[in-house]
Amino acid sequence: MKNEMRPVETLIQTVRQREGGGFVVRRPHISAQRFDPILLLDHLGPVTYGVREAVGAPDHPHRGQETITYMLQGEFHHLDSHGHEGTLGPGDVQWMTAGAGVVHSEMPSRTIYEQGGTIEGFQMWVNLPREAKMSPPRYQELTSSTIPTTTSDDKLVTVKVLAGKFGDVEAKINTVTPIVYFDVASASNGEVTLSPEAESLFSYIYRGEACVNEVDAKEGELVVFERQPGAVNIRGGGSGFGALLFGGKPLKEPVEWYGPFVMNTKEEIMQSMSDYQSGSLGSIPGAQSRFTQTDDANRNRDGFLDSRSVPSQRVQSHIDSPSLNYCKFGLRPQIRNAASKPCAETLRGPSL
Repeated sequence: MKNEMRPVETLIQTVRQREGGGFVVRRPHISAQRFDPILLLDHLGPVTYGVREAVGAPDHPHRGQETITYMLQGEFHHLDSHGHEGTLGPGDVQWMTAGAGVVHSEMPSRTIYEQGGTIEGFQMWVNLPREAKMSPPRYQELTSSTIPTTTSDDKLVTVKVLAGKFGDVEAKINTVTPIVYFDVASASNGEVTLSPEAESLFSYIYRGEACVNEVDAKEGELVVFERQPGAVNIRGGGSGFGALLFGGKPLKEPVEWYGPFVMNTKEEIMQSMSDYQSGSLGSIPGAQSRFTQTDDANRNRDGFLDSRSVPSQRVQSHIDSPSLNYCKFGLRPQIRNAASKPCAETLRGPSL
């Protein structure tokens, strides 16, 4: 059975929307039930900022999920209310288990902010099971050179194992919710076959075009596989490709989602908001300067449309999972002042 290809159910085109302090992401709109245990995947950039134009996501809360930040280009500086701190560069990954709650800041590094530069990366949210929702927060970080990596049989495809296992190569990250998460990339017409152990499986094409189990997919599209066993074959064209392959076993639990809080009941969401507003989730010194920097960067960018004037975009699905622009939910602290086709067949479908 493992040698058989897993059928592709549909392709979903990502939608651009503004998040955080004003950056634009590409996000596939798919219901939490179908994405389970994944909650969202955002592709930031690539975007090139001028001097003092780069923006991030200043101090904001999380509860009930794991957030995974994976950088391709540029640098981001992370802080949280439990004293964790780190700078992510190209190829680095940060795995934050929010658990019972944390206040988190994700800002462009001082070098990127002061000198300008290109930023590109991904943030994935993974749901936590009910029994782990209020677990102690945890922070794991790996530099690019320490992430387990292997190559395809033809040596033309590189596979970085961020979570899970590919062949004999196992990830170093210790996940609460078991998932697989691979970065599969080729600079030419490489080909690789993978058999990830994930009931719910997806692939996001972030660069070029690829033939995925005999279905053509292009940059910005999410490949949704049917929930049945089977392998995944990814074959590139002459210009190469970059793809994320990820998924896991569905938790099949109720999902109540409001901004940065993902819980099981409405009462738990209300308690999360109350805990944040009361200061129970903590704070990070220097919050005012990060909000001021973000406002200054937005003013410095010619033609910038203030994110606070953009109507909140909402994912319409079995649940209503709102846009993550935290200011819209009263969650911002009160301190603020104001080449040829690799294969022939194509498949397109609506958001699930």
